[in-house]
Amino acid sequence: MKLYNSLTRKVEEFEPGEPPFVSMYTCGITAYEHTTVGHMRTYINTDFLRRTLEYLGYKVKMVENVTDVGHLTSDADAGEDKLQKKAEAERKSAWEIAKEYEKEFFETMDKLNVLRPSVVTRATENIEEMIALVKDLEKKGYTYEIPGDGIYFDTSKYPEYGKLANLNQEELKAGARVEVVEGKKNPADFALWKFSPHDKKRDMEWKSPWAEKSFPGWHIECSAMSMKFLTPAFEGGKYSPQKFETIDLHTGGEDHLTVHHPNEIAQTEASTGKKFARFWFHNRFLMVEGQKMSKSIGNFYTMKDIEGRGFNPLAVRYLFATAHYRQRINFTWESLAAAQSALERLYSQVSSLIEKSNDKAETSAKWEAKFKSAIANDLNMPQAVAVLWEMLKSEIADNQKLSLVLAWDQVFGLNLKNPPQVPKTEIPEEVTELAKEREELRKKRKFEEADLVRKRLLNMGYLIEDTPKGYKIVKK
Repeated sequence: MKLYNSLTRKVEEFEPGEPPFVSMYTCGITAYEHTTVGHMRTYINTDFLRRTLEYLGYKVKMVENVTDVGHLTSDADAGEDKLQKKAEAERKSAWEIAKEYEKEFFETMDKLNVLRPSVVTRATENIEEMIALVKDLEKKGYTYEIPGDGIYFDTSKYPEYGKLANLNQEELKAGARVEVVEGKKNPADFALWKFSPHDKKRDMEWKSPWAEKSFPGWHIECSAMSMKFLTPAFEGGKYSPQKFETIDLHTGGEDHLTVHHPNEIAQTEASTGKKFARFWFHNRFLMVEGQKMSKSIGNFYTMKDIEGRGFNPLAVRYLFATAHYRQRINFTWESLAAAQSALERLYSQVSSLIEKSNDKAETSAKWEAKFKSAIANDLNMPQAVAVLWEMLKSEIADNQKLSLVLAWDQVFGLNLKNPPQVPKTEIPEEVTELAKEREELRKKRKFEEADLVRKRLLNMGYLIEDTPKGYKIVKK
């Protein structure tokens, strides 16, 4: 399989250290906010990658973290802990906030048919391992203390800092980050361990070698947890950096390219003296209705919004399969409606094949080769979707089509054999009548008047999707 490696900025042959086994670490959510369509795209694409590797014969061990402490409101190590801030706003404990939003995240992932990781681990469950890693970095001379603030990693001691983001030390010094914490030696230095403020009560804090009340920085958790669950570095409950083994694959969103992942690389490689990960896989973000997703403009959509408009959650999965993971995609309700329409046609065709094809058949070598060529070419899911439709229109036997489509669904994850039942949304009579009126106007070729009716329906919260079989009303 060929895959784009963010570290080298090239498409390379994916070669794990000990094939067919693949060690894979995925940066998970910070559990303080609702799961949005942005999160959905990141984890659906990561799921496509995992499923593809397994389809191609690899044995994947995937570890995913849940950040439930230590992620501050500024990547420059300033501001408040995001969970603590949310807890105070909602008058709950940080523990309750983390549990609530983690539950929502995995419920959303289940609806999207994203496979559960081999290991899900929380930052708060790995405090001892993080302390051990910081102590090792301290012993090796990579840290310094800012009194009253925390223990920081000195990036000037690690000459390769910024290699993932393609930033050199001069660029970093010139102001790669605009916010400055007083006491930092270099702008890019980052917190490994933070001290609890004396004037503020925190829900999550631990005794450490540096303070009676303290908590981990955001970046240290991923290094410690990937080492613990994917390598022998913590065998026997003791940290042995010399036992660390380079992991095969590290994934995350493109927002991690400039701060979080460079920090992970620096602290891991400084401690172990070995390359952290062979391949780095990053998803591009999506636009929402042509704009960056934001609460302030009201395009911060969740699973509740998707299901509330009568959509099958797997239509989101289908939609994201139609764009390459390294390309931007614009999410709109119209595009989701089109994806759902295509998915329903696919369900219908597969159902028909199941009815007609009682006998198992050998899959077609030609079509199997086409499909594997697509997914193995830097995870080209749009091409894989095109191959699927092309195969269904081909002249091969129905039982061969069925065998192929069910095999390929191991990658697509669309539940093609057992489609989910999506509750029908009740459409008000006024909306139904207006839709009929628009259709009559279109038949009379009064397109301007028909468009005015369409805009009126949009203002009422309903989309009209025109299909070869007629129009369809979708709640916006």
